[in-house]
Amino acid sequence: MSKIVAAAAMRGAKALVTEAEKLVNKAIEEKGKDQKLEFPETAFFLPMANALLGAEVKTLNEALPILKEAKSLLHDEPTKDLWLPYLGGALDSGIAALLAEEIICAIRYLKGIEPQPDCNGFFTDTILRTLGIQLVDGRMPGFAAILGAAPDNKTAVEIVREFQKRSIMTFVGSSSNGKSIIDQLKEEKVEMGWDTYIVPYGRDTISLIYPLHWAIRGALTFGGIKAGNAKDCLMYCKERVFAFGLALGPLDDIKYASGAGAINMGFPVIADTEIPEIKPTGICTYEHLVKEFDYKKIVQKCIEVRGVKVKVAKIPIPVSYSAAFEGERVRREQMYAQFGGKFSSAFEYVRTKELNEVLDGKIEVVGPEIDEMKEGAAFPLGIVVDVAGRKMQHDFEPILERQMHSFLNEAMGLFHMGQRNMCWIRISKEAQKKGFKMKHFGTILHARFHDTYGKIVDKAQVTIYTKKEDVERIMPEAVKVYEERDTRLAGMTDESIDTFYSCTLCQSFAPNHVCIVKPERSGLCGAYSWLDAKACFELNPTGPNQPIKKLQVLDAERGEWKGVNDFINQTSNKTLERFHGYSIMTFPETSCGCFECIIAILPEANGFMVVNREYAGFTPAGMKFSTLAGSVGGGNQTPGFMGVGRLYTISKKFLSADGGLKRLVWMPKELKEALSGKLKKRCEEEGVPDLFDKIADETVATESEALVKTLQEKNHPALTLPPLM
Repeated sequence: MSKIVAAAAMRGAKALVTEAEKLVNKAIEEKGKDQKLEFPETAFFLPMANALLGAEVKTLNEALPILKEAKSLLHDEPTKDLWLPYLGGALDSGIAALLAEEIICAIRYLKGIEPQPDCNGFFTDTILRTLGIQLVDGRMPGFAAILGAAPDNKTAVEIVREFQKRSIMTFVGSSSNGKSIIDQLKEEKVEMGWDTYIVPYGRDTISLIYPLHWAIRGALTFGGIKAGNAKDCLMYCKERVFAFGLALGPLDDIKYASGAGAINMGFPVIADTEIPEIKPTGICTYEHLVKEFDYKKIVQKCIEVRGVKVKVAKIPIPVSYSAAFEGERVRREQMYAQFGGKFSSAFEYVRTKELNEVLDGKIEVVGPEIDEMKEGAAFPLGIVVDVAGRKMQHDFEPILERQMHSFLNEAMGLFHMGQRNMCWIRISKEAQKKGFKMKHFGTILHARFHDTYGKIVDKAQVTIYTKKEDVERIMPEAVKVYEERDTRLAGMTDESIDTFYSCTLCQSFAPNHVCIVKPERSGLCGAYSWLDAKACFELNPTGPNQPIKKLQVLDAERGEWKGVNDFINQTSNKTLERFHGYSIMTFPETSCGCFECIIAILPEANGFMVVNREYAGFTPAGMKFSTLAGSVGGGNQTPGFMGVGRLYTISKKFLSADGGLKRLVWMPKELKEALSGKLKKRCEEEGVPDLFDKIADETVATESEALVKTLQEKNHPALTLPPLM
């Protein structure tokens, strides 16, 4: 039976390579061999050719050797293979298909016909890194690539909703019998996009290369694998990227060829039609090609065949609940009621009580329930969660409180923004119609605090206030505590404690990377502070956040401690020996790929720039964020370059061994404005109150020559400091 699959895959690969060659030759004839050929916002050129062949394709002429390699992988007859009998030719053809599809899509971009209408097209490096933390911390356990169309719209919606419930990113596209699942979901008004974990890639099978690009760049970005190391890249995908294909509708030669390419990467294919199955293990972890006709079972079949480890929260509320709904928006016309924001007073408050003061599971609504509220109006809201536990500490309160944002947002039909007394919540008409009530806020929070923080929370009770007088009476207590917490956090320094914490969450993607989380520097993803790491250790003593005793100070100025060196040497698989916590120039801390910002040296300006991943333009370093990120990640120490969280910019330890804040010469305007208040304060503390205005942004310079001229005109202090190099 596998011979039938192999023959179809080989026919499909030949057709794809022929089309790619035709398009390249025609483009060269029309535009010349030196015409630029590229995908938008990536540092990996044509990513599949870069990863598997080490090629850096920048022009049409440079695509010709890739086509030659693809041709060499084509076969006329199925051949025996050491891994899987009779599939050798199909596997080779699968790689040929991926290389050809990549070239075809790149030429489509050249012609301006990609991305296709209502489709994402190529996934940029920024998107890959933005969602990286969700891939490594388990919130996104894997991803599905759906090809074709379901037998009807209802089935299409049910399938993607089942993936959403499991927080599995779902890429939808291709077509069957003239219809695409993209259009089925559009007709049912299903919201698609990165925030909802449903991303349309394209309406033909060739555009399946975009989700596969997502996977192969994971090996280069997070795994630190060198371009051209094909076997390691493919093995990385198999062992660390939990992806699979779901083929809905009939399979043609192009789908078989594309599926063979996916199988090379360790990604099995599950089909809903009568196809030859390939069940022996070898390339994929388990089966390679299987069928499932029952649409009620097909999602579970996908998960089982790929070995995806998922966790579905079983919370007794009348709406679906999953991290996939965290990015859902409830617009005004969809809203039943709202709380906080600029419309009413609202706050969220977690406070620690004694064990005998808390009745676990008690949920009380003081004031009107949602069915007593006028549709479309704004109401006051106070959510008070009293927690108690033998290991509970006051320092943990803000950590739990911050998680309320994610916990509530993960309910379908709820929108949550902000925190503390700056929160804003909306409940949709659909959620209210399904029976969602105010008490379900408490149901969610009680369940999630126990589930996530069970090691420190023994009891939790929730009181929800919906009367204005109650909200105004209790809010001053909450505000006073917020201020006390800020003072306590602001007063913490690296010198005031003897223990740092590690964060190795990202080692699932960057095996040698270690974050050292300190009071004055959070994790580079921006998601984990020292207090967060401490709480997580209390929660999971064997988890990714481990205490690190500083021990002997080896270099106080550069931030080097014997205990930290010993820890990172062991935890980085013996690849790293030293860390300098306060320098970017000597033994800097490593980066994985999830960083919010990159610090980069600008030798001609005798200073550093900071660029955030949301900024898509060029920088004075001559590169965009995506290009810079390609040389910073993967757990490598790169002097002069480092990934950081954006709040590190306003830390008193910001590059303190290299000149500190006075070295900051450029940053994007958006980042500068977002940090303006705290950044101005830090400038004053450093004795240079006018420094904020001297820091350039893209509105005045994106090239080094213009930057230096601007710095000279403004007498930036970096120009008078000792040379960095």
